[in-house]
Amino acid sequence: MSDQDNNKQEYNITVYTENQIGLLNRIAIIFTRRKINIDSLNTSPSEIESIHRFNIVITESEDVVRKLARQIEKQIEVLKVYFHTNEDVIWQELALYKLSTDVIAERVSVERLLRENGARVVVIRKDYTVFETTGHREETDNLIKILQPYGLIEFVRSARVAIIKDSEGFNSKLREFERLEPGEDVMENKYLNKGQKVFSM
Repeated sequence: MSDQDNNKQEYNITVYTENQIGLLNRIAIIFTRRKINIDSLNTSPSEIESIHRFNIVITESEDVVRKLARQIEKQIEVLKVYFHTNEDVIWQELALYKLSTDVIAERVSVERLLRENGARVVVIRKDYTVFETTGHREETDNLIKILQPYGLIEFVRSARVAIIKDSEGFNSKLREFERLEPGEDVMENKYLNKGQKVFSM
């Protein structure tokens, strides 16, 4: 195993963008060209109206992630890109589990196991019951193993959502820039041209 492989770990790449058609595809191509697998991808509105936030999880070295972040930031609709290790973010994933309602009714131990793992009922039907839990991947994977002997019918897990621990947020960076540059009517994608100092987190 090479030194570069030894330095690989999970990184959370946070991308603030304008909401433009085709941007997701162009960002995905950046990873595809470098033969980098995306472990998780989530897009959502951000704390700023009309600005979207991507959370991308990959397992790579810091050097590779830094280069990727720079490349993503070159996209005209991208306002800013940050990257952090798992220790630097608070993150969760949502998981849904479908089990036979008869099995749940007949085996009290299943209900106890679900309660011990923080799962809650989402839907109860005559033929199946759906449970929901949130947590880190190890926790949701562990519950799969626990439920398999009881005839787990279906399982799905969401992409990761993450919030940066030590950050005042991108919103405050934009407001700070507006305060320093009063009266300028600039498009938000031009903020990138104002230098790294404004956007350091």
